[in-house]
Amino acid sequence: MSLTITPLVAPLGAEVTGIDLREVLDKETADRIYAAWLDHIVLVFRDQELSKDEQLAFARHFGSVGDRATPKDLQNEVANGYDGRIMLVTNQRDEKGNYIGSLQDGEMWFHHDMSYTPAPHKATLLHALELPSEGGNTKFANMYMAYENVPDALRENLRGRRVLQAYNRSMLERVDPEQGLDDIAHQWQPIFVKHPETGRISLYVSHLISAWIEGLARDESEAILEQLVVVAEDPSLVHEHIWNDGDLVMWDNRCSTHARTDFPPEQSRLLRRCTIEGGPMIAAA
Repeated sequence: MSLTITPLVAPLGAEVTGIDLREVLDKETADRIYAAWLDHIVLVFRDQELSKDEQLAFARHFGSVGDRATPKDLQNEVANGYDGRIMLVTNQRDEKGNYIGSLQDGEMWFHHDMSYTPAPHKATLLHALELPSEGGNTKFANMYMAYENVPDALRENLRGRRVLQAYNRSMLERVDPEQGLDDIAHQWQPIFVKHPETGRISLYVSHLISAWIEGLARDESEAILEQLVVVAEDPSLVHEHIWNDGDLVMWDNRCSTHARTDFPPEQSRLLRRCTIEGGPMIAAA
């Protein structure tokens, strides 16, 4: 196995070549991939052809595979033989016209996966199985760099504060906490978090899921969140991944956000997603 890790000409990310992810990895190879993932935040593996079980087996080299936060009775995948660990990101339907997966069509704002849970999953792995002719790209933003770009005075004002992360399965609309949080997954999280393995600090705020800054009036919170989103989505921090058939992309949810671009709704798009368990977010000192 001739493993090569090539950093992208981008604010984050590296491409890994010379590996077939269907094979069982020895510890040295798995450790090298994990170290590269911590260094580069996003890893891209091209030309893979993984079954569901092979994708899960690869993920297990780096931790325990996570269960989805969405209740099983709301998971379209369960009706199609999945057990709650796999999400099919797809607009495909079955013979009865029912969606077989989740997050079917259209654009999706930047977000951290599962930031609305007590112990967000640390990694997401997404494998491209069928793609539209254009669009449906995934944008990744470097939240280490975003933290560094928060103006000093604002950073000091927000140090030690928390933000309400809330998600109602929308793709282009934030939760309004003043309308109540019953039946909406939500969790207070630090605005600035310390990565448990690299020790680096990142901004833990996103356009889609961050809903209210603790201790602030709503109008002040909204103004600051808008300012933070501008910082977090600055094009200088963002890499846009254009998918090819067979790509598997693995990213660190603790120090990056991701978003999806629109694509033709009449064209089929199918990607298979799993995650790796993490832990409670650590507030930066």
